[in-house]
Amino acid sequence: MHSVEEVRKMSVVAPATGEVIAEIEETPVHEVPVFYQKAREGFENWSGLTISERSGYLKKLKQLMVDEMDQIAKVISDDTGKVLTESIVADIMPTLDAIDHIISHAEKVLSRKKVKTPLLLIGKKSFIEYMPRGVVLVISPWNYPLQLAMVPMISALAGGNSVILKPSEVTPLVGKCIEDLFRRSGFPEGTVQIAHGGKEVGAAFTSGKPDYIFFTGSVRTGKIIQQQAAKDLIPTTLELGGKDPMIVFEDANLDRAVKAAAWGAFTNSGQVCMSAERLYVERSIYSKLLEKLKEEVNSLQLGNDIDSDVGSMTFPAQKDVVKAQLDEALERGAKLETGLKPSDWKGDMFLPLTVITGVEQDMKIIQEESFGPLLPVVPFDTEEEAIAYANGTVFGLNASVWTSDKAKARRVASRLVSGAVVINDVLITVANHGLPFGGTKESGIGRYHSEAGLRIFCHEKAIMEDMGFMNSEIQWYPYKGKYPLFLNLFKSYFADKRDWITFAKNYIALLKSNK
Repeated sequence: MHSVEEVRKMSVVAPATGEVIAEIEETPVHEVPVFYQKAREGFENWSGLTISERSGYLKKLKQLMVDEMDQIAKVISDDTGKVLTESIVADIMPTLDAIDHIISHAEKVLSRKKVKTPLLLIGKKSFIEYMPRGVVLVISPWNYPLQLAMVPMISALAGGNSVILKPSEVTPLVGKCIEDLFRRSGFPEGTVQIAHGGKEVGAAFTSGKPDYIFFTGSVRTGKIIQQQAAKDLIPTTLELGGKDPMIVFEDANLDRAVKAAAWGAFTNSGQVCMSAERLYVERSIYSKLLEKLKEEVNSLQLGNDIDSDVGSMTFPAQKDVVKAQLDEALERGAKLETGLKPSDWKGDMFLPLTVITGVEQDMKIIQEESFGPLLPVVPFDTEEEAIAYANGTVFGLNASVWTSDKAKARRVASRLVSGAVVINDVLITVANHGLPFGGTKESGIGRYHSEAGLRIFCHEKAIMEDMGFMNSEIQWYPYKGKYPLFLNLFKSYFADKRDWITFAKNYIALLKSNK
């Protein structure tokens, strides 16, 4: 007999208050095969539904979320420490908008498509079909625990896949909320399952041979998942870290750029893969922008009430990352413009909003993802220098360019090695579900959102049809006497100016040679 593991429980601590607010049962590792069995059984039913029928379930899910928006926002805020406004604007709204987008576009994007057939294959028709992969494993992070779990989930479901979600153990209440939403929306048995737990549970599901893995999280964990997936030849999408540059030229709208820098750097206490983590400013406006930025940052209110601007950090270990980067920069001569030295921080999860100058390009605060409320500000002298600074890390997720010169903005944007670039705004590409989302370099592999975000969860199947009237094809056996006919046929067809008379003459001869 197999021994049954003792069910472990995770204590849920509200980051903003330090209070234990719940306990969540961890999914026992020995149940992983049961999850996959249920998912494969659920897939058989779900994949047999039409796209329109699947959309009907998504509509129920969306309406439930709209009806309970305030309650969901409070769960997110309690679990993450972010303020309520950010919970609703940056977690719930993009999720609802994604559902709308998928309901509106899934049928067109995933339906059978006719494609052009070359003339040399005359008499045939060509199509592409999108076949669901099977069981999709989604492993989601803690910074936007609703949006970054549900958007890949609903994208996979629209394509006919069943889904297993392993939400972050750092924000398990949101995971339970997602589980409850899908259950009450009436999704068929086995179509959607949620597994709770930490690294051990995630590793067990990753090695359980799903048909696709969608991971959002750290570069380090992404590489581990990719290694396991490679052993089993499982396709993946990896949405990993960022160190996004914001480049401000002297002709930019300075007031707008300052407000964008403050919000782009400190929204969700800087725990955003697409946050503005490096601010490069043309030297002629550097001092002026810095003074305006300090004034803006110092006006922001930290707290957990409904009118606060910036909430707490979510994951205690992330404080250590921020501290190490800031300590190194200060030890090497950098200067605090706002905020405090780590030795003066309070013991809670609210970190001071820190603007720092005098940093070097090789410092950790420039080269490594901070995922916290740190913003280094660096002057530059030329467009070339700004581009070199911006491209000078292992990351490439998002970037922004600030200038009133449209040609310059587009020129610089085109030269940035980045999955997305925003001109005179920050972060916002992720909110447009018509655009692909993903990174370059160590920021990840693959794209989601847009048409690509639906099709990644499907196999593209090529189909060609022939009516079957002819007994043979010209390229079939026997080959006797065909070589010179094919030679003349291809020369006439592929010449710069096609010789249709010679083409027709040799094609007819080839047809006759088959009789």
